[in-house]
Order: sequence, then structure tokens, then C-alpha cells
Amino acid sequence: MPSFDIVSEIDTVELKNAVDNANRELATRFDFRGVDARIELKELVVTLASESDFQVQQLHDIFANHCAKRNVSLAGSESPDQLTHSGKTYSTTVALKQGIDQVLAKKIVKLIKDSKLKVQASIQGDKVRVTGKKRDDLQQTMAMLREADIELPLQFENFRD
Repeated sequence: MPSFDIVSEIDTVELKNAVDNANRELATRFDFRGVDARIELKELVVTLASESDFQVQQLHDIFANHCAKRNVSLAGSESPDQLTHSGKTYSTTVALKQGIDQVLAKKIVKLIKDSKLKVQASIQGDKVRVTGKKRDDLQQTMAMLREADIELPLQFENFRD
């Protein structure tokens, strides 16, 4: 029976490239000349720090722009509402989520069941496996999930006949 897996993964190489490119742009920007501003990546947490809160917002825009160019989705990322102020620097973090948690997996399974397509969905760890008798049903399921309001970016992999 044909099947595929629904996952939510961040391409860490592309994320690192986006951070590196944002730092390169930061080095050439006139409004950041002589300012202690930085964008750092540690695992899946990006730290944005600068001398003023407005500059931190600009750093976020620069970072988001480079992520978009690299096809790294910031949907589902967590960022605190308030900036952290310590000494003379303002900073914030952007924590990117990877994997589908149980609550979202149950929501995806419910969406698939409510769609009345002839497929079965099962939760397997941090991914959801969808099986069906026809390829067309699986492709309709993918299209339906792309249109659905889900807060994480979803990828479809291991499409097997």
C-alpha cells in the first residue's frame, strides 16, 4: 500500500548559511557600523543582540529575510515578547521547533479523518504516517494539509508505492 510520512524538520545547514549571510550583511550595513550587533546560532536557537531595541528588530528582519531566501521557514518558531536588557545591550532569541509534538499530531490525524479521504493516519513518534490504497488519495491528503492552518512547516517524505 502506498504511504508517506509527515514531518517537520529544519535544514540545519541552510539555517547556518542564513545566519552566516545575515552576519555578512550586518558587517556591510552603514547603520550598524561601529555598533556591537551580532546574530549567533547555537543548536536551533538564534540569538539577536544589539545596543538598541530598534536595532534588534532590524536584526530580526535581516535574519528573517535571509531565512526566506534559503527556504528556512520561521513559522512555528518561538520568540519572547519582551526584549532582554542587560548592561548596554538588548537581545532576544528565536527558538526553532523541530518535530511534531503529540498535540499537533492528533490535530493532523483529526484533519485527515474529517476530510473523508480513504486514507489512514497513525502517529509514530514525532511524525505521522499516512497510508492509502490509491496514490491520488495520498496526493489529495498532501494538498489538504498544505492548505490547512497548521503552525509548523510540514514536509512530506518517504512517499512509497
